[in-house]
Amino acid sequence: MNRANPGVNLPALRGHNAALVLDLLRAAGEEGISRLELAERTGLTPQAVSKITARLRAEGLAAEAGRRASTGGKPRTVLRLVPAAGHAVGLHLDRDELTAVLVDLTGTVVAERRAPLAFGAGARAVVEAAAGEVRELLAAGEGGDGEGGALGARPVSGVGVALPGPLDHTEGVLHRVTGFPEWDGFALRDVLAERLGLPVAVDKDTNAAALGLALAGAADSFAYLHLGTGLGAGLVLGGALHRGARTGAGEFGHQVLQLDGPRCECGDRGCVEALCLAAVARGEFEEAARVLGTAAGNLVGLLDIDRVLLGGRTVFAEQDLFVRGVGAVVAERVRRGGGGGAVPVPVPVSLAPGGERAVAEGAAQLILAPVFGRADVAFPAHGG
Repeated sequence: MNRANPGVNLPALRGHNAALVLDLLRAAGEEGISRLELAERTGLTPQAVSKITARLRAEGLAAEAGRRASTGGKPRTVLRLVPAAGHAVGLHLDRDELTAVLVDLTGTVVAERRAPLAFGAGARAVVEAAAGEVRELLAAGEGGDGEGGALGARPVSGVGVALPGPLDHTEGVLHRVTGFPEWDGFALRDVLAERLGLPVAVDKDTNAAALGLALAGAADSFAYLHLGTGLGAGLVLGGALHRGARTGAGEFGHQVLQLDGPRCECGDRGCVEALCLAAVARGEFEEAARVLGTAAGNLVGLLDIDRVLLGGRTVFAEQDLFVRGVGAVVAERVRRGGGGGAVPVPVPVSLAPGGERAVAEGAAQLILAPVFGRADVAFPAHGG
């Protein structure tokens, strides 16, 4: 793919100090930030900041944003990030639908595509469908980006892919995805990277969404609960995405709530996912919210998190009902002392920002977060 090669390779050129500066430029927005402020906030010397910002400007990643009055001496030049200097693709592969977004360096979506997806059609068929949608997405963005030049002439740093787990995010290999055992052992990251000629990162859908929410400052510790065609959780603890030692954290849907309950596709009985989806299938959304709230209450009591965020197409179809129903159960659990601490502190339950696009946007951050030095929540992509 010709458009995979133009421009700078963002992950390759980023040193730690440059990443710190880039992250501050991104946070400053259009108003920008001065070199002196960058030095103060990073702890770097003014000379080091000058060298870094000169390189960023030469690479097209930073530009002047005007001048700011100084308390003494000449006015300070203010710098800003150039959002269109780099892009990433976020790909959400759901069991029956594909969502693809193209985002700039600030995470703003500049192009989007949706298409039906048959996850059960097999790995190779899904890879072909995904690769085709990525090509169409990039072609759709070539109509100009407001910074001079078509998008096709801009660097695309990679593709972040989010899909149901369990999987090994470090190797990009899927395990026995619930309901789709034929995916077990498929090296999705490497196969898709070879097909696209771009670096690829792979993670669970819930982790990707939680990553995006963490970078947006949702809370220091929270759970993102995703109820769609399945049920899972993304956990952010102490500001970092928690995947577990074997990348198995967040299999929230397979905690058992009813020992003699209905059989779940994972092979167990009475899993919260099976109970929730059965209630949804019967049209009993209040019961589904009660079950989800019970499981969320367990999570609050176990991890003492600050907030619960809800997402997924089933939640968004009945959003007020789910927020109210889950919130009531969690509030009662906290009131009884299940939220930790001598004095119960409310744990708010709300919709996750971003709507049904949150997973795809979070997937793009699998690529962008390391560029800005956020290795505490993400990881570098491989391949391409």
